[in-house]
Amino acid sequence: MAESDTHWLDEMFERLEKMPVPEGFRVEIVGGNVHMTPQRDTHWEIIRRILWALEDHFGREVRVFSDVRIDFPGHKNGFCPDIALLNDSAKKDDSGHWRYQDVEFVAEVISEGTASNDYGPKKRAYAAAEVSVYVIADPYQGRCYVYTDPKDGDYQNRTPVDFGTDVDLIGTVVDLTLKTDDFPRD
Repeated sequence: MAESDTHWLDEMFERLEKMPVPEGFRVEIVGGNVHMTPQRDTHWEIIRRILWALEDHFGREVRVFSDVRIDFPGHKNGFCPDIALLNDSAKKDDSGHWRYQDVEFVAEVISEGTASNDYGPKKRAYAAAEVSVYVIADPYQGRCYVYTDPKDGDYQNRTPVDFGTDVDLIGTVVDLTLKTDDFPRD
């Protein structure tokens, strides 16, 4: 990411933090466009279940974040992933932000208004950043999509898994089985 993009993102996020954003809304910047979406209960319940699975597997000290800004490759991409798991040696950059190079796993839960971001530019940016595993949980379809093996800005493997079926992440960087029995649907 160009230094000018980073400065622009810093300025935009600073302005957004001063705005009266309603509680329960999340804000992120995808391709230079600001997206503000409400976090619905279905959305949060799925995020919590994924977070709990990671903490149960790795312990409470694991570096896992929700809705924390991380700048990803591409034009003005200041994402706030629903779930981002960082490696053990993760460190912040000189401006105090977590580095995308340290992100090993991302999960996004689809919101109706921003689904195209998760399936499109965010997926491409995560692949360009070489995030090993990207999971999309889609409560509208009742399905998860697991993307692995990033190469040349895209994922080589896509595995659909219906809610109610375990998501097998054994052998990946997270090395766990994600239960989806309790994932709510919209």
